Amino acid sequence: MFSFEGFVRINTFLTGVYRVAFLNLLWLTTTLLGLGVLGVGPASYALAKYLDRWLRAGETPPPARVFWRYARERAGRSMVVSWILLAAGGVIVTNVFLVESWYVQVLNVGALVVLAITAAYVYPVLAATDLATIPRQLGGALMIGLGSLHWTILGATVVGATWWVLWQFALPLLVLFGMGIPAYAVALVTRAVFRGLTAEPAIDPATDTDGEAEPARPRAVASR
Repeated sequence: MFSFEGFVRINTFLTGVYRVAFLNLLWLTTTLLGLGVLGVGPASYALAKYLDRWLRAGETPPPARVFWRYARERAGRSMVVSWILLAAGGVIVTNVFLVESWYVQVLNVGALVVLAITAAYVYPVLAATDLATIPRQLGGALMIGLGSLHWTILGATVVGATWWVLWQFALPLLVLFGMGIPAYAVALVTRAVFRGLTAEPAIDPATDTDGEAEPARPRAVASR
């Protein structure tokens, strides 16, 4: 028979699952409203920031209300980042399939892996650090991904296996959790990284417009 604490843990877990699903739907909606190219950047930034504040600071404000605000917060910067990633991805994928030299193809496959790592971590970096320029943010994302390579590989393996199981046996759940699963996995990695890089306490005294405490921004990532 379950104890009261057991029921509390189950309720907390199910609430977290619901929240990830809701965030995924918000990400999809924002991306579609922005016709993909205009929406994917702000949506990814909002998702990364909500997960960072949830996992690193323990804050769980109403997802819909804060998600739209986060999506507008750095919309221009997040869109430019997404355009850079999409353009680089298009060039690399084209080279992989159209270039005849196997050596160049192998190099482009390696570049695609590097781009995927950068894309996975750049929005948490944009949302949670004080890096000021896009090149530094992209470089910081790559440094975090490679510096935590064992966690990156483990997370990618778990996400890939979960996607495969959902694809085979529960396709509607893949739509419901598709982006939320990798975003949550990345947020778990960056939570440990950012806590290690932050000299200040996890909660900064400054508050935002909703009166929520803003987690301290890791500054050790920033290059001089």
